[in-house]
Amino acid sequence: MNLPKVIADLVTAQNQFDSLAYANCFSETALVLDEGKTHTGRQAIQDWIDESNKKYQSVMKPLSITQEGTTSILSAECSGSFPGSPIVLKFHFGMSDGLIQTLKVTG
Repeated sequence: MNLPKVIADLVTAQNQFDSLAYANCFSETALVLDEGKTHTGRQAIQDWIDESNKKYQSVMKPLSITQEGTTSILSAECSGSFPGSPIVLKFHFGMSDGLIQTLKVTG
C-alpha cells in the first residue's frame, strides 16, 4: 500500500510506541479528535498519544487508504489492551506542507 510519507511515519511511530515521533507528524497547531475529546497543538497530541500508548498498547495495521477532497482516510485494524480489540478504525487526515493538520478517528 502506498501511504503518504507522513501517514506511514505516523503508523511506524504508533507501532513503536514512540509518542515524540508520532507528535512530530503534526503541525504545531494541529487538532486531533478522538473518543469525544479534542487535543490541540503538538505537545497536547504527544501527551494524548503517550497516555493512550501506556493505557492500550495499540498497534495499527493499515488496510486501505482513500482520498475524499483534501482528506485522506486510512482504514486500519487496531489491536491492543482495550475492550473489543481488534477493531477497524478510520483515520481522517487533513494535511498541509507535509504535516498533519487535523486527525479525526472514527469507528
